[in-house]
Amino acid sequence: MGKKQLLTAIDVGTTKICTIIAERGDNDSARVVGVGITPSYGMHKGLVVNINDAKESIRESVHKAEQACNIKVESAYIGVTGRHVNSTNNRGVVAITRNDRLVRPDDLRRVMSTAQAVKMPSDRKLLHVIPRTYAVDGQPGVKNPVGMHGFRLDVETHIITAASNSIQNLVKCVRGVGIDIDDMVLEPLASSEAVLTEDERQVGVVIADIGGGTTDICVFKEGSIYHTAILPVAGYQLTRDVAIGLGLPFEVAEEMKKRYGTVMPVYESNLSQGSPVSEDGHGVSYQDLSDILRARVEEILRLVLLELPGSDYESVIPAGLVLTGGSSNISGIETLGCDILKLPVRVGCPLHITGITDALRDPAYATSVGLLLWGARNGARRTTEWTSSGFSSRLKNLAGRLAGFFRAG
Repeated sequence: MGKKQLLTAIDVGTTKICTIIAERGDNDSARVVGVGITPSYGMHKGLVVNINDAKESIRESVHKAEQACNIKVESAYIGVTGRHVNSTNNRGVVAITRNDRLVRPDDLRRVMSTAQAVKMPSDRKLLHVIPRTYAVDGQPGVKNPVGMHGFRLDVETHIITAASNSIQNLVKCVRGVGIDIDDMVLEPLASSEAVLTEDERQVGVVIADIGGGTTDICVFKEGSIYHTAILPVAGYQLTRDVAIGLGLPFEVAEEMKKRYGTVMPVYESNLSQGSPVSEDGHGVSYQDLSDILRARVEEILRLVLLELPGSDYESVIPAGLVLTGGSSNISGIETLGCDILKLPVRVGCPLHITGITDALRDPAYATSVGLLLWGARNGARRTTEWTSSGFSSRLKNLAGRLAGFFRAG
């Protein structure tokens, strides 16, 4: 028996920090052995606003996870979100010049290099270059071109970039507690690993991760990424609206939202249990609370619709909408989503994990679990370029992983 490979994920969120330590199993699975969840300080809408506070929150979360399994964390997969994240689709093409006209892994590296050669400002960093589909001699829809014969290889990629300063601040916080970075992953991509089924990815689906500070969106079509976007509205705005609308302290409004919140119409005459009351004695109207939350959640869902590419969204996402993130726990959100989209809507909880997972069977931990699954699928690797000014080796790493995947297949 060889030494078991450990994976660690750190979800640095706006409202909480979640650290998960797991053992990598067969078939890209993960068995959770340690979990550390703490409140998040020094973060706002996915961005670091106070490095010292954020660093201490991360340190406490990691310490709790380490204590749970008596394992020292050395490196981790880190989630990235925020309005600074941008994405675009781009194509690349290369000629197959060898006499046998056989597509080899080296050709994948060359075509990916041409696809990622887009003009990028000096204040942007490359986060992901994801191959969507290949074409050989004009034949589209090729998923694995290695071993095929042809004169020309095309690739369509989804390229995701992030603001350099935002990335550097997050890296500084993580490395400040003595942890190296295996990879930085866009959070909705991670969440999709945890909550989507392969059928949904193939048919066409949108995932909306409604967290504390941002709503992260990913659209999948024909098994690959189609579109990504980050909205700067989420659970914080829900709580803020309740606090302002009902004249409550923010902490009390958060408690009311979690304990009594619903987005379905409420009629006081039908209620026999009286008005909801917080632990410190504040009382509010069910109907007022419901009306405020419904208006804001409806706005978020409509903003998700506006982010979808094209006006005929029903043909793009026939599998509908999968909601996840802590704010998707609010009662009635599936019904409201169906009313607005006229498509299937469900709330997604993390899948494909074993071990001490009781606390993680909740949409709030989709990103945390997804980071683990991303690491299990892509394999352990140390990408030290996150701490330097250049990202030149990221494409080389990606091409190497693609080549290894195709050789294994």
